[in-house]
Amino acid sequence: MIRTLAITRDHQVTVNMPLEQLELSDYAWVWADFNQPTEEESRLLDSYFHFHPLAIEDCMHVLQRPKLDYYENLQFLVLHALNPVTLEAEEVDLFLGANFLVSFHHGKLEEVDEAWDRLLQHAHERTIWARGPVAAAYTVMDKLVDHYFPSLFAIEDELAELENRGGQESVEELMNQVFDLRSRLLKLRRTVVPMRDLLYRVVNSQHVQRSGEHTVYFTDIYDHLLKLTDMIEADREMTADLRDSYISLNSNRMNQIMKTLTVITTVFMPLTLIAGIYGMNFTHMPELQWKYGYGAVLLLMFVLGGCMVAWFVKRGWFK
Repeated sequence: MIRTLAITRDHQVTVNMPLEQLELSDYAWVWADFNQPTEEESRLLDSYFHFHPLAIEDCMHVLQRPKLDYYENLQFLVLHALNPVTLEAEEVDLFLGANFLVSFHHGKLEEVDEAWDRLLQHAHERTIWARGPVAAAYTVMDKLVDHYFPSLFAIEDELAELENRGGQESVEELMNQVFDLRSRLLKLRRTVVPMRDLLYRVVNSQHVQRSGEHTVYFTDIYDHLLKLTDMIEADREMTADLRDSYISLNSNRMNQIMKTLTVITTVFMPLTLIAGIYGMNFTHMPELQWKYGYGAVLLLMFVLGGCMVAWFVKRGWFK
């Protein structure tokens, strides 16, 4: 599907005029959104707009890393939206010209719809939102970045909850949850960091910003991405601390178990020796004929075991 938003020079708005009937020179600027385009619609990138073949090829082959390419009278941007369920990146391509913006994406994106509605609402006004395709490109980028925050906030909430209930679950379950959070944070980082680098290029590019008034808006998006990056790194450090704490806790528990088993084994070693000696089948063993031999050996074993336990307690082995 292709939808169009055309702004006349006197700030009148024309919506969803077919591209075949749309003459770019008749309007101040135009936004054409290729939303899940068919193969036939995709050919209009070449037959109608005459974009560079390399840029068109990048649109057809997803998933490209966020980037900014310069062509004659055209800037081509590859952006990433974030799937809130899988946290995987979804590509959004922008063709930015002097009097047009073309957005291209293979899946339906709520962020682009919100940007479209925002531009449609303000397009008739003589504000920054109606001052050309650069403002439209900013709006798309701003909505894409705004939708990064809910996913990160959800992870932070889970992390806080995990930290609060740390002693109520087994270490194995806690470790699985920590590694799941780290995996999701890594997915977020793979999307946010390349977008941050792209916005740094946009902020410092004289090709994209044809007037200085747009600089502060792109800088605002860049600041949001810097904040996101810092939050992700802080959360990753927190999960690393939790992981190390759980590993230390598990190691301490294992040490306590091994110490207990060692003490028990040590106590029974001399008792096993005594039992082994009197379990031998030699004929000449005087104690075997003694009337009180059995009781005496049991008493010896009991006293010896008790003395060893008392000595271990005195040494602090049970603390």
